[in-house]
Amino acid sequence: MTIDSDGFAAPAALVEHARRFQAEGGTPATPRVAATVLLLRPTDADFEVYVIRRVAAMTFGGMYAFPGGGVDRSDSEAHLDWAGPTPDEWADRLGVAPQAAQAVVCAAAREVFEEAGVLLAGPNRETVVGDVSGDDWEAARQDLEGRRLGFAALLADRQLTLRSDLLLPWSRWITPEFEPRRFDTYFFIALLPAGQRTRDVSGEADHTLWIRPADALARAQAGELTMLPPTLVTLAQVAAAGDLPGVARAAADRDAASPVTPRLDLPPDGEPRFVLG
Repeated sequence: MTIDSDGFAAPAALVEHARRFQAEGGTPATPRVAATVLLLRPTDADFEVYVIRRVAAMTFGGMYAFPGGGVDRSDSEAHLDWAGPTPDEWADRLGVAPQAAQAVVCAAAREVFEEAGVLLAGPNRETVVGDVSGDDWEAARQDLEGRRLGFAALLADRQLTLRSDLLLPWSRWITPEFEPRRFDTYFFIALLPAGQRTRDVSGEADHTLWIRPADALARAQAGELTMLPPTLVTLAQVAAAGDLPGVARAAADRDAASPVTPRLDLPPDGEPRFVLG
């Protein structure tokens, strides 16, 4: 799939689905709020991003994506030690109320721990916890994933502070209206903390890899990696930043509040095309 600044060609199956939705006067599903995180790490001359392939039985099964998932009720109700921008400041960046902003940030941190074994928290506001791959940490991660333990309780039990400053807001995407399952997803950037490593631990993924964004795009273009448009567009944007300092500079100026909602253009003559807007 080739994507440019205007949009991308629409697969025939989606065009048929969209036409049927319009013909039947379908009612758009309410999008579920979600968060996803691009974990980045430096290499000798460049940087890599962590991607996972969703198992076939999952929503978007077989697709390569970034760790993430839906916001839980517990994310908005969490009372936890917090470092970095306040929920009020996050609200300004994300374009939602402070409680909703806190929930999105909590979901991002929780999901990246559940799906990649990476914990964006530390003993205080200036540090980050080290290796979290031991058996006791894995038991806690499984309890969190199984909803037997809340994220705030996990951090409190270990006297840790959520480092919201390690998350950089990047963008927001909303699924097209004709899709039966829709998401309002906030994309974040995070640098892999020193001393931590990603682990293929989530039951929602059947393959993981670290890869240069440009290489991921090339392999997707060659048909080796299957990705949805938001993943492809985000990879291209991050690759264009050049290096990790460039990514951080770009994140500071990005609009993470205004959603990108692909709209299907069905011209009388010409190929159907998704327009990004």
